[in-house]
Amino acid sequence: MNKKKGQQSIVYEVSPVIVGTAAIGGPMEGEGLLAEYFHYIMKDNLHGEDSWEKCESFMLEWVARKAAQNLPGGMELADCVLAGDLLNQLMATHFAMRALGRPFIGLYGACSTMAESMILGACLIDGGFFQHVLGCASSHHDAAERQYRFPTELGVQRPPSTQWTVTGAGAAAIAASGVGPLITAATFGKVVDMGVKDPNNMGPAMAPAAVDTLYQHLQDLDRQPNYYDMIYTGDLGSIGKTLVIELMKEKGVDISANYEDCGCLIYREDQDAHAGASGCASSAVTFCGYIYSMLLQKKLSKILLIGTGSLHSTTSYQQKESIPCIAHAVAVEM
Repeated sequence: MNKKKGQQSIVYEVSPVIVGTAAIGGPMEGEGLLAEYFHYIMKDNLHGEDSWEKCESFMLEWVARKAAQNLPGGMELADCVLAGDLLNQLMATHFAMRALGRPFIGLYGACSTMAESMILGACLIDGGFFQHVLGCASSHHDAAERQYRFPTELGVQRPPSTQWTVTGAGAAAIAASGVGPLITAATFGKVVDMGVKDPNNMGPAMAPAAVDTLYQHLQDLDRQPNYYDMIYTGDLGSIGKTLVIELMKEKGVDISANYEDCGCLIYREDQDAHAGASGCASSAVTFCGYIYSMLLQKKLSKILLIGTGSLHSTTSYQQKESIPCIAHAVAVEM
């Protein structure tokens, strides 16, 4: 069987199973719309650690261990962990992996990392290389703000177009066999850069990449949007979500009936998140908490998760470069 479909997509021959997930959130996330779907909510953004970065490592380690409980043999028999975060050199992930002691593949897809980890983990299982893997991603609001924008202690006023980086982490335990939703297909995205230079306006920067991947996915697999109960993008927020709908309509495709952005689902309007949620954990906690629960309850049977990521750095921003973006799509079906 030729597993490649069209230009950028693949269909798994032996569809791996997501046998369990775990999601952790900070106090703001615990007051949001998805609070009941978190497996653990921290009381503050440090959780007893002496830095935000160490707290992020704790979160990633926690969800990995929690999700691994669904694998035969637990963490000790996990063949590999695929994970990443937003910090320089994946430091939150690296320190978490030091504690886990399992084979590890570090991933940097910015906020597309959760989808990327699931896609590549499924490839390793479908290819017969591994039997059990973990796909994980994390972000921390204060750590990300310190790296990409300003120290939170400065109290810099945020423009209305900004989004709030989610403090949280998600992990999916993926196996060659078992009970749970199947990872059936995926589309690898291309880097798309439309010249946006404002790191406080990430939705418009990433929306074209999401549209490029979504449209290619539908073309490659000869599907209409209504093949899926829901299509989710990762963290475009309210502005980016509106742009995706408009740009898809320009291509002759209406997704307004069954499309949502994870960044619009996490916080209440009165939480002052401005344009919505962002960060690796935006799609990670939404999928590993809310969406996975909906699949298990059979309130959803087919979903497409499109992880969206902004690939700029503090250095590229200071050098006045525009913002390259990426989006990867993974199809999950009961």
